[in-house]
Amino acid sequence: MRLSPDREVNAGGRKGIPPAPARVSAGPAGRGGVAWQVGQFALAGLVAVLIVGLGMAVASRRVGERQAIADVRVTTLSKAKGVVEPLLTDGVVAGDPEALAALSAAVARDVLSGSLVRVKIWAPDGRVVFSDEPRIVGSVYELGPDEQDALRTGRIDAEGSDLSKPENRFERPFGELLEVYLPVRTTGGQPLLFEAYYRFDIVATNGSKLWRSFAPIALGALVMLEVVQIPLAWSLARRLRLRLREREGLLQRALEASEVERRQIASDLHDGVVQDLAGVAYALSASARSATNGTAGDPAVLEESAEVVRDSIRALRSLVVDIYPPDLADEGLESALTDLLARADDEGLRPTLDVAGMRDPVPDAVSALLYRAAQEGLRNVLSHARAATVLVRVETAGGRATLEVVDDGDGFDADGAGAASAAPGHVGLKALAGLVADAGGVLHVRSAPGSGTTLRVEVPLP
Repeated sequence: MRLSPDREVNAGGRKGIPPAPARVSAGPAGRGGVAWQVGQFALAGLVAVLIVGLGMAVASRRVGERQAIADVRVTTLSKAKGVVEPLLTDGVVAGDPEALAALSAAVARDVLSGSLVRVKIWAPDGRVVFSDEPRIVGSVYELGPDEQDALRTGRIDAEGSDLSKPENRFERPFGELLEVYLPVRTTGGQPLLFEAYYRFDIVATNGSKLWRSFAPIALGALVMLEVVQIPLAWSLARRLRLRLREREGLLQRALEASEVERRQIASDLHDGVVQDLAGVAYALSASARSATNGTAGDPAVLEESAEVVRDSIRALRSLVVDIYPPDLADEGLESALTDLLARADDEGLRPTLDVAGMRDPVPDAVSALLYRAAQEGLRNVLSHARAATVLVRVETAGGRATLEVVDDGDGFDADGAGAASAAPGHVGLKALAGLVADAGGVLHVRSAPGSGTTLRVEVPLP
């Protein structure tokens, strides 16, 4: 018996019950969505292609330069030994006009061609013995360390020509030049230094030629790789976006489920235990005032208050079981459901638990979900169905666990937008449907006016 049926309601709902929170959303996964993310990837790939292409251009130029220098060394060696050296008589060294004329004709005919624009022959003392530029013949200049080393060791060397030196003043009109020098000998065995001057653009041209020869293949391969990667990046970005949305949905459903539970518990406490204890407080206060005025307290009131307190304790215990059954993990799903149905028995329902088909062991995670489904189903039966009986059945077969909550109450019209949104108390069912879907299961509600309601949950067993 309730001693005070007072209800306090404000604009936000029942007093003490917090309003539902606004929906939380993290927004689209990633700035600008999939297209933005793939665009960033493509741009990064394009930058990488440009960087690699630039590096390949620089590297190929250097390789081409080295190859060109190696080629002119071979050319210089061939012409110095095959054309010039057989004509190097002692008369050439002595400045004999006939010897110099014969050598000059051979050089003009067989040595100077294309990029080779100047020839000089030096004596070890720095005197120019021969040149196709006659104005420098007979002049004496100091040989550099590299030229002296070439004379001493017999090696072939190449370097950029220093056109600022006076011995190179007649080569300045040719622009940048490459010098290649090597030792030769006269027919009498006298050592001389043969020096050939090449236009430097032969080096640059060879580097460009090498780059152009394999650039299409290399850059084409890089571009094809980029083109192939873009669909993969698009797929990965879409999958990432989908996963982020799923995580967002899980978070939202968790918040909704938590809010539903909090509001339900607050409602149960406010409409039940709080009201009963408030009535007890009023009755005991009145009895206390009577005792103060010299009038004996009413024993019936005190006994009734004690009974209300005992009922409130039982209700609080039932709420504790609703929040989380203490024996679910330790004693299993059957024991937890038995305690849950005890509350329905206290409310005047005739509950029945059928676990005859529960043969396979039920993992803790599945047990918790089935318990949550039974809890929500019984809550709706007690709140809306006006039923006389309720049956909770659990079965495990074929790698799936099934729970049904069947009542003989008023029922409702389940046609339309879906059972979870059509059923009374649909907020809790909607949250439950989300939890079941996250576990890979399905939730069905079958009902018709006057024919009761069946809540059925199926989830896979891990």
